[in-house]
Amino acid sequence: MSPAREIMIGMAIGFLTILASVPIVLFILSLAYSYEFTYFWKQFVTHSTFTSKYLPLSCIPNLIWFYFFLNRERWAVARGIILSVLILVPFAIYVNFF
Repeated sequence: MSPAREIMIGMAIGFLTILASVPIVLFILSLAYSYEFTYFWKQFVTHSTFTSKYLPLSCIPNLIWFYFFLNRERWAVARGIILSVLILVPFAIYVNFF
């Protein structure tokens, strides 16, 4: 498989992991702070400042995939997973400062 294709696969895995882990992170926060899940979900959807704070927390599960592919020496897929996280950084910086 070509390296570009493997990078795209890694990016897809990274983005899907982020999308799947956002509700899990919000659920854990709702349990930790004794609020309803809908309270945190509404914050995430309506307020971009909260969105930029919850998205980095949902990027943490990508570390599992990163080390999985790193140990299997699938360097391009691991690079794609890191790129999927780095794409979210400008958004978080923009929302926090502007």
